[in-house]
Amino acid sequence: MKRITIDPITKLEGHGKIEIFLNEEGNVDRAYFQVPELRGFEKFAEGRAAEEMPRITPKICGVCPTAHHMASGKALDDLYKVDPPISAKIIREVMNSAFMMEDHTLHFYFLGAPEFVVGLDAPAAERNILGVIAKVGLEIGKKVIDARKRCRDVISLIGGRVIHPVCNLPGGVSKPLTEENREQILDAAKNAVEFCKFSLKIFDDVVLANKEYVDVILGDVYKHRTYYMGLVDETNKVNFYDGKIRVVDPDGNEFAKFTAQEYLDHIAEHVEPWTYARTTYLKKVGWNGWKDGKDSGILRVAPLARLNAADGMATPQAQEYYERYFDILGGKPVHNTLATHWARLIEALYAAERMLELASHPELTNPLVRSLPTKTPVEGIGVVEAPRGTLYHHYQTDERGVITMANLIVATQNNAGAICLSVDKAAKMLIHNGEVSDKLLNMVEMAFRAYDPCLACATHSLPGQMPLRVNLRNSDGEIIRTITR
Repeated sequence: MKRITIDPITKLEGHGKIEIFLNEEGNVDRAYFQVPELRGFEKFAEGRAAEEMPRITPKICGVCPTAHHMASGKALDDLYKVDPPISAKIIREVMNSAFMMEDHTLHFYFLGAPEFVVGLDAPAAERNILGVIAKVGLEIGKKVIDARKRCRDVISLIGGRVIHPVCNLPGGVSKPLTEENREQILDAAKNAVEFCKFSLKIFDDVVLANKEYVDVILGDVYKHRTYYMGLVDETNKVNFYDGKIRVVDPDGNEFAKFTAQEYLDHIAEHVEPWTYARTTYLKKVGWNGWKDGKDSGILRVAPLARLNAADGMATPQAQEYYERYFDILGGKPVHNTLATHWARLIEALYAAERMLELASHPELTNPLVRSLPTKTPVEGIGVVEAPRGTLYHHYQTDERGVITMANLIVATQNNAGAICLSVDKAAKMLIHNGEVSDKLLNMVEMAFRAYDPCLACATHSLPGQMPLRVNLRNSDGEIIRTITR
């Protein structure tokens, strides 16, 4: 049996590889998306004071620290049974919205767009942000940098620093905002709205106007019928910071709707011996192996899933693009993985509009930004939407507030099963008779890039120790002995 290895895979956070095994005819027998790194932050947390968690967990990764900071802050609110003042909630959501907008922009221009803007056949050395700028112009590159900088400045303003923010406390945030701060946020938000509309026009002009690209997006290579999950508000509109978790089935019907505190009634985790990334699945469907469809418990999160799980967007301009999205793609739910790139831009616009709404709220500058906790801590659960999907933080403590158990279910864990399905299907449909090329292997990688995985966040050891499995093979590739710990 012949093996093709893509190592390292590119344009993602963390370390991973793809192992493709060919049969005697040179066709793909199985392709594996493998995560060989182990972080284990849940074990690091044990023995630490709970109030340290919003400062510890953002250091899991420098790509989405704000999301971990938000989920951790909300988990502490629940742990101490304290409700933050409205001003604190607004400040947190402003920062989270700024983060979602700038992170979605980062992924689209730096990681997702090169395939479509530069071209599927372009040399590997050109399929990057420099190739994008060369194709669309230096001025667009400057706009990307400026829009992200303004939003990152908002994160720094509120969070204290942009990479690992430190503002969230049990019951609120560390400092109020001023009217001068409001003006800075309003300016960044207005700029972000216009920039997001500009990005959506680029998608229209470059991607949707190109039949080859549309055929790739709508084709069967990158298509799976799965369940979809995302946070929604009381009217089932997309919300990144608060609300209930909604799950729809492959036909788009509501399957479940629950609070963060009920997540263990609905979500379970599955472990494979060939990867450190745990995979979530729906408990009420069960783990039924590597397949999609209604009988599979595999689910998806992130932009594609959030739009499928919701009944609309909560801001007017994003809603217009939402309706057009489903109209052009044939109605809900959309199962085409590469449509995630388009959904990501629509979400970026929603985040920008939401930031603008919140920046205009009269309570934004209320000096009361924290409710002091008085309850003895026992257990707390918080959930937000990270750019890559639904993120859960779950803590248990002793009576002193020292962590005795921490469970983090991150977005990429929720997508891990679907990522494995996507890579396997793309390899099987693209590689035939043993013929491979740089273009084909890159198209296999495109199957995971749309999910924007964060592998450092997703790697945990279920039993609390590093598992080990060694397969010894003979010259024919047959396993003759397996050694496990």
